[in-house]
Amino acid sequence: MCGIAGILYKDQSANAMVGKALIDMLDGCQHRGPDSTGFSLYRESRPGHLRLRFIVGEGEDAKQAIARVKAKLEEFQAQIVEEEHKGSSYAALVKFDGDLPKFAFEMEHAAKLSSIGESLDIIKDLGGAHDVDRIYKIENFQGTHGIGHVRLATESDVAPEATHPFWATGFADISIVHNGQITNYYKMRRRLEKQGYFFNTDNDSELIAVYLADKLKHGITLKEALKSSIEDLDGTFSFLVSTKDEIGYAKDRLAAKPMVKYEDDKIIAIASEEVSLNRLFPGRALNTTEPAPGTYETWQRSTLA
Repeated sequence: MCGIAGILYKDQSANAMVGKALIDMLDGCQHRGPDSTGFSLYRESRPGHLRLRFIVGEGEDAKQAIARVKAKLEEFQAQIVEEEHKGSSYAALVKFDGDLPKFAFEMEHAAKLSSIGESLDIIKDLGGAHDVDRIYKIENFQGTHGIGHVRLATESDVAPEATHPFWATGFADISIVHNGQITNYYKMRRRLEKQGYFFNTDNDSELIAVYLADKLKHGITLKEALKSSIEDLDGTFSFLVSTKDEIGYAKDRLAAKPMVKYEDDKIIAIASEEVSLNRLFPGRALNTTEPAPGTYETWQRSTLA
């Protein structure tokens, strides 16, 4: 059992309190996943820049990992503009406009890579939403939209790298959070690996991110990709996906994994349980809806007024 949450601001503001909103929502469903918590945070991009985040650990291991990352960045002539080392992660904003798949592949061999994006920054660690916030100051993050996850480990390690969200390796700004199990994981993974895609973990949820990225690469819209996922992925699942300007969900036909959404003229918010949505509007009676089995939907910032 895990919990998912996502929010997108319709007014196209780049300064919405996305971090605080996600903390409130994830804290509301923390009972669904006490082991670890993660956030995909999106902001306006800076042309010609990429934001990278790595899981490097602490102490001497961290020093060595950061040194490897910096050496690899220098090899690619990627200039560090900003950097920070907090908790078990190291993040850097770099100037780079080269071959992203090749760059990502090489960076993954320098340290455990959480994300690369023009807009995306994935922050994840052990503990609850407030535990992670105390280290990384998530509450202060201002941006455009985001998704998050609280995890109860069932099939893989309790470790930062096994924590959601998952980034679609080699594709900037695509991330997912997932509640459920993909039962044809190995079959689908082998199919994607034969096409040259790379996986960082053995977590079945990572498959969803790579699967959707492959669809987008071939010119399929996110909405069409979500429709295909219901056909192609076996198992029980409710998941959220986000790109640099879009957010969406898919829910399998069995509908064993809960999901509820709230929408008004300012936001679209989606979560595993209504208690998470109520945290956004304390004391208000919300007109929420539960997506039907086998459904999917997307919302795009660029088309929202």
